[in-house]
Amino acid sequence: MGTRMWILFAGLALLSVLSLLAYRVMIDVKPRMSRTVADRSRRPEVEALQIRLMDHVRALGLTIGERHLGRRQALQAAVDYIRETWARYGLTVSEERFEVGGQPVVNLIVERPGSARPEEILVVGAHYDTAPGTPGANDNATGVALLLEMARLLKDAPVARTIRYVAFVNEEPPYFFSEDMGSRVHARGARSRGENVVAMFSLETIGYYSTTPGTQRYPFPLGLFYPHTGDFLAVVGNLRSRALVVDFLRHFMAATDFPVEGAATFQWVPGINWSDHWSFWTEGYPAVMLTDTAPFRYPHYHGARDLPDQIAARDFARASHGIIAAVRALAGAPKESP
Repeated sequence: MGTRMWILFAGLALLSVLSLLAYRVMIDVKPRMSRTVADRSRRPEVEALQIRLMDHVRALGLTIGERHLGRRQALQAAVDYIRETWARYGLTVSEERFEVGGQPVVNLIVERPGSARPEEILVVGAHYDTAPGTPGANDNATGVALLLEMARLLKDAPVARTIRYVAFVNEEPPYFFSEDMGSRVHARGARSRGENVVAMFSLETIGYYSTTPGTQRYPFPLGLFYPHTGDFLAVVGNLRSRALVVDFLRHFMAATDFPVEGAATFQWVPGINWSDHWSFWTEGYPAVMLTDTAPFRYPHYHGARDLPDQIAARDFARASHGIIAAVRALAGAPKESP
């Protein structure tokens, strides 16, 4: 066999090894474990959650509608709604104010201090602004709705770590990937204060699911490895956040049988960094995006028909129920004193 053939075989062997390694690290992240079968005793809990979630989605995505700095009053109405809702739940709301182009904007924050390891912080965030031209029921009233309800449901839960809930401004264009994103301001501030953010969860466009084959698309090459029916929650991280992706999947799968897929891959793959988790990656913090995959599934992404009647309300509630359980587990029960 000639030298060129040996080089070719060696190259193919090396490519195969690297491909297998990449698959194991980036794609093969879902724990192999038995799934919790949906418990009928939880059905009333999920149904009650569905009602509350959809009330928020309708308030933000229908009553208020398109909300960004170009529609200043609507953006302020969203701020008022989030603040008043949390206050009605008995939660203390703080503000992180800054200016963009001479206009004041604000992130809204609720914090649940941990009892055993309060210096370890889990940030749960969702952006409340919309892209111009869309009422933003799924993008991102669904994320905000879950943020509001998670803070309510876990307000008295015993947790070892601190949970910080943040409603972010300015995630959408023209501020996307800029220093004027609310999440960039918050993540940059956390790093400058030396805060130990051990995990960040970006709740991003999580309300659309379909059992119709062919409803799920992917950027290349992810379509080679994942289902083409858009009925699952996606847990998306970068390579540095792989352990967080795996831990979240484990706790989610222990809490619910709702379909879920995960990936930890390169940030240059289209869609991987398209939300507020990017701001925390930029500061070196582990972070994941929880999503229905937005434009890779949702037909009304950034469109005028992104309205509450497009949300798959029952599946949205089931996925949200699992997310809340997973975040609570990751926050940890406090260790008992000896």
